[in-house]
Amino acid sequence: MDNGIHYRTCHLCEAMCGVAIEVKDGQIASVKGDADDPFSHGHICPKAVALQDLHNDPDRLTRPLRRTADGWEEMEWDAAFDFVAERLYQIRREYGRNAVGTYQGNPNVHNHGAMIAGLPFLRALGTQNRFSATSNDQLPHMLANLEMFGHQVLFPIPDIDHSELMICIGANPMVSNGSLMSVPDFRGRLKALKARGGQLVVIDPRRTETAREADEFHFVRPSSDALLLMGMLHTLFDEDLVNLGAAEHWSRDLDLVRLACLPYAPEAVAGHTGVDPTQIRILARRLATTQRAVLYGRIGTSTQSFGGIATWLIYLLNILTGKLDATGGLMFTQPAVDLVALGALSGQRGHIGRRHSRVKGLPEFGGEYPASAMADEILTPGDGQIRAFVTIAGNPVLSSPNGTRMEQALDQLDFMVSVDYYLNETTRHADIILPPTHALERSHYDLIFNMMAVRNVAKFSEPLFEPSANA
Repeated sequence: MDNGIHYRTCHLCEAMCGVAIEVKDGQIASVKGDADDPFSHGHICPKAVALQDLHNDPDRLTRPLRRTADGWEEMEWDAAFDFVAERLYQIRREYGRNAVGTYQGNPNVHNHGAMIAGLPFLRALGTQNRFSATSNDQLPHMLANLEMFGHQVLFPIPDIDHSELMICIGANPMVSNGSLMSVPDFRGRLKALKARGGQLVVIDPRRTETAREADEFHFVRPSSDALLLMGMLHTLFDEDLVNLGAAEHWSRDLDLVRLACLPYAPEAVAGHTGVDPTQIRILARRLATTQRAVLYGRIGTSTQSFGGIATWLIYLLNILTGKLDATGGLMFTQPAVDLVALGALSGQRGHIGRRHSRVKGLPEFGGEYPASAMADEILTPGDGQIRAFVTIAGNPVLSSPNGTRMEQALDQLDFMVSVDYYLNETTRHADIILPPTHALERSHYDLIFNMMAVRNVAKFSEPLFEPSANA
């Protein structure tokens, strides 16, 4: 790679910050924010600086590893591919296609190659036992998208750059840079919001890093968010504050929502939520009467017993106060590569409950079972038991529920292959590990996170380095 400054997008989180990487004598000399980047304007977080550490990490695998009785041994690529194909074929032939399970981790959505090749690979395997990090994260949002807007990845995104009031519930964008709201430099955008006279209100069981910067902070008891939101909805109807705005001609069943809210007056939910009823009413009034306002919820409202209901209610509150598809409210993005439109052309909008998991009867969503079902499907004997497993850029032993049981399950597999460039808590159970090229050795384009960005941008990064001879 030539010496000089090379510009690309950091791939380590949703924020898509632009970076300027200086190369000297074929090595990274520095990683800095790209001041001319149209999206991040020079902002980066400590993760971006670690791009150099990841690329140069001596522990990063570069050749296939096979587990033997004497430890791990390197293999040639052709032999590794043949070995994997033969073992997967043998298990499918003997036990059926569903005897192979797959798990895809979060890094897949940061890799346009994995996104493009992933679906044909899964179709080739033909298994129904598919899992991913999705069900540990944003599935309630995707269900609400499917039921309300007609497509599982049609996410409405807070228009933070024009909002006058932002209410965050169960979200910590000061740390996350805005999950399902790709927003580099949230701190800078918050300063801009306040400079134009706007305010940030945070509702959370914990005084988070975002809460410390907020104009108002309200404690709420864990898992009571749905009750709080119902109390706010009740207030809208009770005080005649419902105004659907642009969504009026696209909405139905408003009377059913009104009936559902009747028992949930602020006074009725205050004891459960820990939020004063007067304050619940004030929050609803402020959302309704502030022209450019938005209610945003994220991981805290998703990953709980009532995550689906809470996410639906967050969307409802924005809709019933006229904040959907409105400046400063929740808006739909217009990405250069529109996966929603492409999916709709082929009839792929998403679905739920077309089949259920073998052991616990849990519904699939978008063709995947919940990650919490993986261990059961491996450990429980019977027709359809998972006997071979493929993990792609994922570490479910560390990141999924009950990692100890997941370890027990992986230990009893007949065969396991992991696509990963680290020997970690999950891949150490594999029979063979296939390490991909490093991110700086391949091109980059954010197919997914441009669909969730607070600005419409398109940035393509050429490979920074040539892959090594063995990659």
